[in-house]
Amino acid sequence: MADKQLTDPAPQWWSRPEGTAEAGRRDGVPAPRPDSGGEDHVQDAAPTQDVPTQDVPTQDVPTQDVPTQDVPAPGVSDLNPDVPAAVPTVRYDPWGAEPLQVVDRGRTPRGIRLWQVVALSLGTALLAGGIGGYLGVLAERQSNTRLELPQAAAVDRGRAPDSVAGIAATALPGVVTLHVRGTKGSGTGTGFVLDQQGHILTNSHVVADSQEITVTFSTGESVTAQLVGRDSGYDLAVVKVSGVRGLHPLSLGNSENVQVGDPVVAIGAPFDLSNTVTAGIISATGRPVTAGGDKGDGSDISYVDALQTDAPINPGNSGGPLLDAKAHVVGINSAIRGADKEDATRQGGSIGLGFAIPVNQGKRVAEELIRTGRATHPVIGVTLDMDYAGDGARVGDKGEDGKPSVVADGPGARAGILAGDVITKVDGQRVRGGDELIIKIRAHRPGDPLTLTVLRGGRESTLKVVLGSANGS
Repeated sequence: MADKQLTDPAPQWWSRPEGTAEAGRRDGVPAPRPDSGGEDHVQDAAPTQDVPTQDVPTQDVPTQDVPTQDVPAPGVSDLNPDVPAAVPTVRYDPWGAEPLQVVDRGRTPRGIRLWQVVALSLGTALLAGGIGGYLGVLAERQSNTRLELPQAAAVDRGRAPDSVAGIAATALPGVVTLHVRGTKGSGTGTGFVLDQQGHILTNSHVVADSQEITVTFSTGESVTAQLVGRDSGYDLAVVKVSGVRGLHPLSLGNSENVQVGDPVVAIGAPFDLSNTVTAGIISATGRPVTAGGDKGDGSDISYVDALQTDAPINPGNSGGPLLDAKAHVVGINSAIRGADKEDATRQGGSIGLGFAIPVNQGKRVAEELIRTGRATHPVIGVTLDMDYAGDGARVGDKGEDGKPSVVADGPGARAGILAGDVITKVDGQRVRGGDELIIKIRAHRPGDPLTLTVLRGGRESTLKVVLGSANGS
């Protein structure tokens, strides 16, 4: 393009509206150059050869860019349309700061108003509060449910066989709870399985006067049992269940091997709390204990050469096993010693003095009860003076119903025992009364030989006696 385009008069389609140059110029549009031709009319200026008019058609410029109401027709006066007005020549520079056309871009954007700021702040505050509250509740719940305190890791639940837990795990499947209903009421006791045939050993006083016996195993299964036999003199009884599979007989130990201080475990149902396990030691052996005697005639008195233990035993433990460290039965829990009746603080439960029938005696009696339904008692064939207050057991002057106190041709008579003799020792062990003599004798079997120390006329002598047999009650 030639440089003269910068100085040549502008074509007519680039003309500005009529009026003064200053009045018609918009902000940013440069003033006309000094050599623009002054008074010449735009329509008088002829196009140059370099810019032919036919090359730039007028229809290329939209009329809506220059509104008609703002731009009067050239050469027409605003005051008198019939009088042509002088139109100053305006030079338009297409390379100026702004174009001639003005684009309508709508309303000028306004700034953010106060209510918008308040609404936005309020919404933000509510949102932040809701999120904060939710996070707080979530954190509290997580802190309550996910709080973990230090704890030992889970380990093998197995226990040493000679521990209390190990002994209990071995013995519990063979221990049962007995619920007995009789004419005088109902009661609870304990027993343990003897064999796969369903024989169960317990105390005689548990099943005395029974009309219905229910046996409950450690698994919770309950069945009805039948009484096989019982002996009140030994306070032992055997019942039997039928149709029960998977029985767990307990192993019987030897009470002769028990020593003071040995650890023991007792299992029973004190106050009907089945499968209760307590532990202690053997606190004494050969403890003479009598129990019963409610009938008044002495026929229900039990004489036990007992094992004494401090393992807690309470009502309901009767007939349960006393186990050694190998889970072998060494005794049958039978009685407890409470505080004196005159004592206002007398306790109804254990005070650490429990007594168990030695298993050797229990084994013999159980075998006889299973075989015949009755047990035999070893005897020496004499009647004792139970009112004697001295040291030892005195042979009475007369027996029952006026009979001789020494049975003719009985074990005592053959050994040389006479009426009025005082027996002070059995196999060298001191005897302090008639009950103790009976207990010492019943600790043996019929046919066992014994050595008795007898005081007669102020002189002691020893006699050999072979125990006889009598039917129990």
